[in-house]
Amino acid sequence: MQNILDAIQAGDTSPDDFANLELPESYRAVTVHKEDVEMFEGLSSRDKDPRKSLHVEDVALPELGPGEAYVAVMASAINYNTVWTSIFEPVSTFGFLERYGRLSPLAKRHDLPYHVVGSDLAGVVLQTGPGVHSWQPGTEVVAHCLSVELEMPDGHNDTMLDPEQRIWGFETNFGGLAHIALVKANQLMPKPAHLTWEEAASPGLVNCTAYRQLVSKNGGDMKQGDNVLIWGASGGLGGFATQYALNGGATPVCVVSNDEKAEICRSMGAELIINRSEEGYRFWNDEGTAQNPKEWKRFGAKIRELTGGEDIDIVFEHPGRETFGASVYVTRKGGTITTCASTSGYMHEYDNRYLWMNLKRIISSHFANYRESWEANRLIAKGMIHPTLSKTYGLDDVGQAALDVHRNAHQGKVGVLCLAPEEGLGVRDEEMRAEHLDAINRFRGV
Repeated sequence: MQNILDAIQAGDTSPDDFANLELPESYRAVTVHKEDVEMFEGLSSRDKDPRKSLHVEDVALPELGPGEAYVAVMASAINYNTVWTSIFEPVSTFGFLERYGRLSPLAKRHDLPYHVVGSDLAGVVLQTGPGVHSWQPGTEVVAHCLSVELEMPDGHNDTMLDPEQRIWGFETNFGGLAHIALVKANQLMPKPAHLTWEEAASPGLVNCTAYRQLVSKNGGDMKQGDNVLIWGASGGLGGFATQYALNGGATPVCVVSNDEKAEICRSMGAELIINRSEEGYRFWNDEGTAQNPKEWKRFGAKIRELTGGEDIDIVFEHPGRETFGASVYVTRKGGTITTCASTSGYMHEYDNRYLWMNLKRIISSHFANYRESWEANRLIAKGMIHPTLSKTYGLDDVGQAALDVHRNAHQGKVGVLCLAPEEGLGVRDEEMRAEHLDAINRFRGV
């Protein structure tokens, strides 16, 4: 891999020279093993340790197919889907790989006894397969994680509705926590020139997810003046939702768990903050078997106190079971609850009277289509939305990085250096970077 890294760091390597680089037969990657699927049986989710299941090892370079690209990965990042993969919840990802492998001989490459994980990357195109014309070797890129086949009509209005829609690095193999990644060429987008490799890699999944969930007509369709309730407003996902609300003329009502996270939200420009630790909301009883509507009402009263008597137009939901009943309750008549993920549990409960009698809507949102991803990345590249990177690990320490996210012992996003030998490399526009440096570093050192 040293020849590849040398070509990238030289800064003047031609596309032809990149295309002619000798690629290794194997590369370093983060994997989970099929034989380990039962290793955490009997343990609670919190006690399952990604450091025990994530392996850093050499794997064979897969065949390059039509419409695909090899990317030299300079940096990647940790998402909750990597945590779920590492603890084999809610199901083992090997079932995804097996089903994908039955689709076609080309897809069969993904059905292996190991799974290369990771759904973010920033790096450099090395080679492209037949039919790829828009991306030359040597191009600096980031990748979104939507993998689609588009052989059926369903996905041609919104590619997220393709029957063969998958999340790369989670439901497919050869993900971004590696020295080389295999992607479909239509996952590629230009790397923002003012960011380092690790900064550019970190927005990917969460930025695109937040854009669709809150801004897109496929999600919340947010407009100026909306009151937007954002759970985990300083986190990897919520940190982008807070920025989008502010950037789009809405008013974020930011729910956080401590004063440090509240200060991050204020530094972004948010003024309405609810510190749930200080307020002590108990939406469920101690056994987690019943919810307490009185606490929903107390929460709603706090929101009205902050907004001058107004209710919430859009709820940006992702904790799931713990908060969903309260989210439905506090939304205004005719308002919208947009939901993705369920980090506190997938079995949601809410009082349907508050939904149906008040004409509220629950909209499911899952990642983003290519156009939404492109727009989200464009806003990063224009310096209108900023990465939320707080800490970066080396590839060999990916287990600890995943544990941080699993235990919520992090702010914003946790990055991982892959081929990049150190932090701070890859900036191509120093003038623009200087203009936005405070915002770029907002989540660091907290």
